[in-house]
Amino acid sequence: MTVLDAKSGACDERRGLNVESLRNAILSHVSFTQATVPEYATPWDIWVAVAMSVRDRLNDRWIATRNAYYNKPDTKRVYYLSLEFLMGRALGNSLVNLGLYDEYNQALKELGYDLEDVRDLEEEAGLGNGGLGRLAACFLDSMATLELPGYGYGLRYDYGMFHQRIRDGYQVEEPDDWLRLGNPWEIARPEDVLTVQFHGRVDSYIDEKGNRRRQWVDTHDVHALPYDMPIPGYRNNTVNTLRLFSAKATREFDLAYFNHGDYLRACQDKSLTENVTRVLYPNDQSMQGRELRLQQEHLLVSSALQEILNRFRAHHDDWNLLPDRAAIQLNDTHPALAVAELMRLLLDHHGLTWNQAWEITTNTLAYTNHTVMPEALEKWSVKLLGQLLPRHLEIIFEINRRFLDDVHHRYPGDGDRRARMSIIEEGEDQKVRMAHLAAVGSHSINGVSALHTEIVKREVMRDFHEFWPDKFNNKTNGITPRRWLRKANIPLSRLINEAIGEDWIRDLDQLRKLIPMADDEGFQAAWREAKRLNKVRLAAYVQMKQDLIINPEPLLDCQVKRIHDYKRQILNLLHVVTLYNRLKAGRAEDFVPRTVLLAGKAAPGYHHAKMTIKLATAIGEVVNHDPDIGDRLKLVVPENYCVALAEFIIPAAELSEQISTAGMEASGTGNMKFALNGALTIGTFDGANIEIREEVGEDNFFLFGLTAEEIEARKAAGYDPRDHYHANEELRTALDQISGGFFSPTEPGLFRCLTDRLLEEGDPYMVLADYESYVECQQRVSRAYGDQAHWTRKSILNTARMGKFSSDRTIRQYAEEVWKLRPVPVSLEANSRP
Repeated sequence: MTVLDAKSGACDERRGLNVESLRNAILSHVSFTQATVPEYATPWDIWVAVAMSVRDRLNDRWIATRNAYYNKPDTKRVYYLSLEFLMGRALGNSLVNLGLYDEYNQALKELGYDLEDVRDLEEEAGLGNGGLGRLAACFLDSMATLELPGYGYGLRYDYGMFHQRIRDGYQVEEPDDWLRLGNPWEIARPEDVLTVQFHGRVDSYIDEKGNRRRQWVDTHDVHALPYDMPIPGYRNNTVNTLRLFSAKATREFDLAYFNHGDYLRACQDKSLTENVTRVLYPNDQSMQGRELRLQQEHLLVSSALQEILNRFRAHHDDWNLLPDRAAIQLNDTHPALAVAELMRLLLDHHGLTWNQAWEITTNTLAYTNHTVMPEALEKWSVKLLGQLLPRHLEIIFEINRRFLDDVHHRYPGDGDRRARMSIIEEGEDQKVRMAHLAAVGSHSINGVSALHTEIVKREVMRDFHEFWPDKFNNKTNGITPRRWLRKANIPLSRLINEAIGEDWIRDLDQLRKLIPMADDEGFQAAWREAKRLNKVRLAAYVQMKQDLIINPEPLLDCQVKRIHDYKRQILNLLHVVTLYNRLKAGRAEDFVPRTVLLAGKAAPGYHHAKMTIKLATAIGEVVNHDPDIGDRLKLVVPENYCVALAEFIIPAAELSEQISTAGMEASGTGNMKFALNGALTIGTFDGANIEIREEVGEDNFFLFGLTAEEIEARKAAGYDPRDHYHANEELRTALDQISGGFFSPTEPGLFRCLTDRLLEEGDPYMVLADYESYVECQQRVSRAYGDQAHWTRKSILNTARMGKFSSDRTIRQYAEEVWKLRPVPVSLEANSRP
């Protein structure tokens, strides 16, 4: 019997799993961690006590997991490098994976507290921003659940991206000081501190064997202090590690400056050094911001790679074994410097030859591409990179020289191809193309949906695909069902458990057992009740947090994601204005009452995106307070969209807006979360929408808009958005209202920048071209929602057919096809070495 099975028996405040043990453990931490007594404990004291008692129960498994990996040094491990990990709150997820959610709920009730209220006190870790970071978090959950020896490597930012407030309709950014009250989930590891070099110069010397070598000297050094966070698997003994590095000065204080009265200068070096991990995504509009961002990327890859090589060398002398013991996955181009850094460490620190180091590097690294948008493919100034990382620039130039020799050999005389494929982009300001560096230095290049991968092969990296067709593969993204259904949607997950048992939590394909129940009237009624409870819960939450009013009765139509032109929130808003005009004119056919919820953050320097938020709130002010409209149509814009808010919105949503321009969204995972929770999708033929539609069935997905191929054809033929403006009266009216000040009467021209983007600047994301199709499709949505039995059947089938989109499936594919990784089961009886 393992500790996981011991939910009855003797009370053990550190390890016990029954309600009595948990209650006593909480009280013990109130006294011995928070140094107070229960009658004077604050809600914060209770939250910390609960978190620490949960961590106690993770620690045995955490130690046993490290032991299992340590005692099997020939086992291959995967290291997932990502500049973002959008983890969400850890308490609820840990309780679900430990199988202790109900027990803690009961223990807290007996102490006079509510688990939901305690969970709401937890600050979200400010370690990520959007889909990239959330995907990384789902992947870590799946690695642990599948018992794969995996590590996450990232940075411990003092501040997250920002806390979004909406004031007078405008986004206002406030610091996300998520660490201000401490983080009970992390453990500092000062004994593992590493040194990371910056600046300096490169010298030559002759080694003891008479070989000419290069060395990086006179550097500015930074300490990378690691902090570990536990990543528990579901109902097993595996607890993997997310290791986050924090930049620390090598000298805390310059006493000489202090003694001369220069108190600011005495602390200046420390402050500047520790700025490296001060904030997630520093504004890169300035040179200082770009340098800070590059420093972050190097700190991550250098720290991670030093540790990986140290771990390898503890058991192995033959460097050629490294690709058989370590797989390193680069999550987008942010960690692409790993190609040059791994080469530097092997060449300069361990004395390997170039050919040997290159063979090891390319067989160890793998690269995931996450975008088809050229402006999102990172490029770094050669000048900046040379100043900050001079040895890396030397190595990159040599990699490029050898690579272009190979290209020339394959395609003699094709100078244009060599220029396109070069890692160095020529011009007045030479740049290093990080996607090219990652592609050249990796043995695997994958996209994240079937369409995205084809676009990468056909367009974004066409030359590379022709050169190395076997490197390219697809790994469609996925989401963890533990957080996004079992934890976030308790009413629905309980209903599913009663119907088919709990095996679906580990094997999402088990949800297909719900298909025969889709036409059962009793099951449909229970399904609708679960959705209603989630809508009521969302309404109560946003009213408590932001004083927003949401009526739980109408159709809840949700678009929640980063605000960006290509995600086309403006198309959604044009539809809201069209519905408003139809209701005012008394000609809204097939209309059903609807609440449109739009949420997301705009990058601080992205003016159009911020003005889109302002437009949404302005439209909401008019629509929501028009007595002619009443409760038939509402537009609400909750602030500070984050994982915690998503866990309220997604279970409540009935319509999921996935309306990006076809060919622009690499995959998307929000679409998967909504569909898994029974929301129907209105979407374009883009990203993972295509595969979701294939799985759930064409009849259960509302498709509209041009395909990627049709968009390219329209643009090639000379697309003029004004043709649609003149041809469609409803579109013309809506645009004129927005540009003419109907929604901003005190500032009539306020939103002209948005309409000019559509009419005068070519409508680059084809909003007007898709408007008519979108509005017609929304009418089909209304007709379908009017038949609740018909709608509920579609909703059940969406959930039942989402098995493919588990991150467990994605990680299993990575493990089998890219990493060549096998599970390592963990026993709690093997805690022989920490």
